[in-house]
Amino acid sequence: MTALFALATSLLWGLADFGGGLLTRRTPALTVVVVSQTIAAAVLGVIVLATGGWSEAGPRLWFAVAAGVVGPVALLSFYQALALGPMGVVSPLATLSVAVPVSVGLFLGERPGPAQLAGIAVAVLGVVLAGGPQLRDAPVQRRAVLLTLVAALGFGTVFVLITEASTTVTGLFLALFVQRVTNVAVGGAALYVAVRRGAPALSGDGLPRSSLPAFAFVGLADVAANGTYAVAAQHGPVTVAAVLASLYPVVTALAALGFLRERLRAIQAAGAGLALVGTVLLAAG
Repeated sequence: MTALFALATSLLWGLADFGGGLLTRRTPALTVVVVSQTIAAAVLGVIVLATGGWSEAGPRLWFAVAAGVVGPVALLSFYQALALGPMGVVSPLATLSVAVPVSVGLFLGERPGPAQLAGIAVAVLGVVLAGGPQLRDAPVQRRAVLLTLVAALGFGTVFVLITEASTTVTGLFLALFVQRVTNVAVGGAALYVAVRRGAPALSGDGLPRSSLPAFAFVGLADVAANGTYAVAAQHGPVTVAAVLASLYPVVTALAALGFLRERLRAIQAAGAGLALVGTVLLAAG
């Protein structure tokens, strides 16, 4: 079950990143985050009311609040790092986020077997290579590296926090709702500050209604990914769940190949293959 839900997480996050990337081509990234998370919060609010999730309210929700605060900070750091570039270096560096939940799992006493250790190493290497690292003739600003490391630490921290935010399915719905409301509050405040400083909130065409389904997909896919990861981490080794969930860059690259006809470089194709091999080793272990 852990492998299945963790792989579902990587699929959902990969598609959400792909959709978010497309939206940011015509809408400011911060607006994409706020609008998509607002739609997700509204849907989750209905689910919480329908399932009676409010009865699960308790101290654990503070983990969801913390995840909601850390998440937007990580996203903004990541977007700023991508803007400084080069993306071929920044994107693979962000996969270091897996180190946080893996370290927590080891600290709590998890000890992966030999096959799983080999799977972790192969999968992480595959994800890094699938990002298409461009290390030659690609100077990287120190600020870009620092921002990427902040983003990776933030993403990994969200992994850990959302796992601790609930122990039941209805509680998970409530935790995800609280996380999204906090995301909107933090992101909305950042957007307000950005607009006050002169940054545009929307493109010249505004926010066309035709794009709302895409915003909804990005927000709901991100929520679903957080949910499936929490289930994966609660029903199996965190070390395995975290590594399998970190395969999302491979999904994003394959989505770009399929929908945008972007060509995979040889190193990216090799990375995707290694990620697949690592997945098999982890699942078999």
